[in-house]
Amino acid sequence: MAVTYALLDPIMTLVRPLAALFTAMATGLSMNLLPRDKDQLLPSAPDLSCPIDHCCDGMDCPPEAHKHHHGKLEKLKTGLAYARGELWDDLAGWFLLGVLLAALIGALVPAEVMSRYLGGGLGSMLIMLGAGIPLYICATASTPIAAALILKGVSPGAALVFLLAGPATNLTSLTMLIKVLGKRGTVLYLTGIAGGAVLCGLALDQLYGALGISASAVVGAAGEVMPEWLRVAGAVALLAMSIMPLYRMLRAKLGPKPKPAPPAVQGLDSLSSGGCGCGKH
Repeated sequence: MAVTYALLDPIMTLVRPLAALFTAMATGLSMNLLPRDKDQLLPSAPDLSCPIDHCCDGMDCPPEAHKHHHGKLEKLKTGLAYARGELWDDLAGWFLLGVLLAALIGALVPAEVMSRYLGGGLGSMLIMLGAGIPLYICATASTPIAAALILKGVSPGAALVFLLAGPATNLTSLTMLIKVLGKRGTVLYLTGIAGGAVLCGLALDQLYGALGISASAVVGAAGEVMPEWLRVAGAVALLAMSIMPLYRMLRAKLGPKPKPAPPAVQGLDSLSSGGCGCGKH
């Protein structure tokens, strides 16, 4: 939501989570009406271990009792450390990818083409749905891409379809979805995501039209409320925090792969020293 507010506008910041909530609840309630598939995995037990310092596994210490073990300040420090460390380590690479793709769209894609085919209506929603469902992209990376699309003339409703369908579905996750939800559940999941995204996109275009707001005129305007020095300082801090996560990601992708250890030969040491290798001499 923070990235959406910074790169898009307050209306999209409010509508995006509400549309995701509506789509998820409608799809989930529909799936509860289906009988369980034979190939569907049984639900696993929830992880109740302490997320702060792993002081207990949650089995002998119920959540009602465990919530008094740590103060609010300790919880706040743990949350900030998680956001600065593990969370941003996972998001930094995707965010950079989204910014680069947004720059390419802004520089290379003609605005006339975007506004002609993606300027609004059901056809625009279906095109964005076809692009978003198979694409492997996270919610953070999709936000700057949506901002660039809106600046090129794409309707806010079509951009919302991309924001909802892109992170929720991709081709690589279909196998896992079939195992977890079953075949019928996976079909209903995709149908619910697609239908909910299109309905919310059409409604959002009507909302912008009723308010008389041009989405391309207000994209990124939220950042103007901040002074210039604060925006520059924030950008510098963000880049500084991204150096190590990006380095680790590139090293894992492009660096040399560790060689597997040779298989151990039982009793080799004792045989080389004259023993029989049985471990008794």
